[in-house]
Amino acid sequence: MSYQELFEKLWEDYIRITPSAKKVHEVLKKDNTQIINDHVAFRTFNIEKINRHRLAKHFLDLGYQQKGEYEFKEKKLLANHFEHEDPEAPKVFISELLLERCSDKLQKIVKSFTDSLPDNIAENNSFLYSGPHWQISSSEYEELLNESEYAAWMAAWGYHANHFTVSINHLESLKDIQSVNQRLKDEGFPLNTSGGEIKGSPEVLLEQSSTMADRMPVNFSDKMIEIPSCFYEFALRYPQEDGSLYQGFVAANANKIFDSTNVKPN
Repeated sequence: MSYQELFEKLWEDYIRITPSAKKVHEVLKKDNTQIINDHVAFRTFNIEKINRHRLAKHFLDLGYQQKGEYEFKEKKLLANHFEHEDPEAPKVFISELLLERCSDKLQKIVKSFTDSLPDNIAENNSFLYSGPHWQISSSEYEELLNESEYAAWMAAWGYHANHFTVSINHLESLKDIQSVNQRLKDEGFPLNTSGGEIKGSPEVLLEQSSTMADRMPVNFSDKMIEIPSCFYEFALRYPQEDGSLYQGFVAANANKIFDSTNVKPN
């Protein structure tokens, strides 16, 4: 499988549970001949058989290289980003929840549905868009939600691309992030306002914004509930001193982007 084929599979899965992303894509395509994907993000737990390194191997095998590492102390996360030698290839951002920094109650719930997973569960590329490999109750979901939106999202949704990202640098119209945001609001898409609509600045060489996640039904073991699924992000990168566009990520920006899947509006 080429990286192009993998991202096609990921996109098909993503828009299935994030129908608004397809609508955003169609809105932007009216004035732009192509929409370039800046990066795709994934979430997981720091459990050896499903940790961020296991997810990363799929991309390393396709020619990606690990670049930056990021820590989110408040959310108890570690993350890495990866880049391909092909500059047109989307970057990849993979984060994981550090369970040892969470409560005993949260660890016990996560352990209850991950302990029985086979050691080789993450070997195939299809794992990246395979959803949850377990079932939890709505009360367990609520318990996780009380402590960590991230843990609750992972428990409910499992393995999907958490978001795709439009590269504003490649748009033919809407050349700044303010114009992109206004176009989205005019079309009725709710934006993540945590920390402001725009995360970052030209000074840190990266500006980002995102929609709020769609709400989609999830079948828990006892009942069905509509909860946040995935969202669409928008990124504008600024040139470094050597003239090349900054390719990394800014932890302070990403910290607020994570809030796009919050159950309660920010």
